[in-house]
Amino acid sequence: MRIAHLYPRDLNVYGDLGNVITLAKRLEWRGFRAEILPVEPGQVFDFSSVDLVFGGGGQNSAQTANAEDLLARGDELRKISADGVPMLLICGSYQLFGRDFFDADGRHFPGLGIFRSRTTAGPQRMIGNIVVDSPFGQLVGFENHSGRTVLDEGQQPLGTVRQGFGNNGGTGEEGAVVGNTIGTYLHGPALPKNPALADHLLLCALQRRYGVEELEPLNDELAVRAATVATERPQGRQTTLRPRRRRLHRLTAALRRG
Repeated sequence: MRIAHLYPRDLNVYGDLGNVITLAKRLEWRGFRAEILPVEPGQVFDFSSVDLVFGGGGQNSAQTANAEDLLARGDELRKISADGVPMLLICGSYQLFGRDFFDADGRHFPGLGIFRSRTTAGPQRMIGNIVVDSPFGQLVGFENHSGRTVLDEGQQPLGTVRQGFGNNGGTGEEGAVVGNTIGTYLHGPALPKNPALADHLLLCALQRRYGVEELEPLNDELAVRAATVATERPQGRQTTLRPRRRRLHRLTAALRRG
């Protein structure tokens, strides 16, 4: 099974690499071989033969630095998404798979438009543990983002926030789903504590490749215990960025552009 990992050098914060490791291990434990294929800026890559796509989160500068390269791959990614290739996009990748992203300086970065959503960076970060009710059961994770994602009318969210902030701290929605493509703000990493979500992605991939209809059960006792502990931890709070830090961020961005 071939797993494409988008920009692992830059988009890999809060343990997001653990999601790829989880997918690979849960395949191997069931007798399938996993091949992890990193996709870096400027690299020639053929998505037509991949079985699953993962993209993580990163610092704002890393996210925007990779936006142009991602957009250039848009036709391929939109095609395989429409064809049912499962994808999991976390935080920054989730934002760029939407229609529009506006950074803290007001710059517009067009997204892939797979999710019917718009994200705008806000002055406050939404940080802490998050609990979400979803079709895959209760999901738990850790969120840390300033982006406010608003879904278009009719765009299906991943779930409903029980504890935490979710897409924007106001609507009660978390993430987005289009076919087998899933976007979310859950870091942590997400999949080790949410094996049902991991197995949903794997079953979608195995059905497409081999016609597998059911996965062999695994012992997920430790995953369930980890999720329970995370659920009982206090919810985070919004943290306002200090003006000095915002000025420093803008200066750094200007120097990089210069």
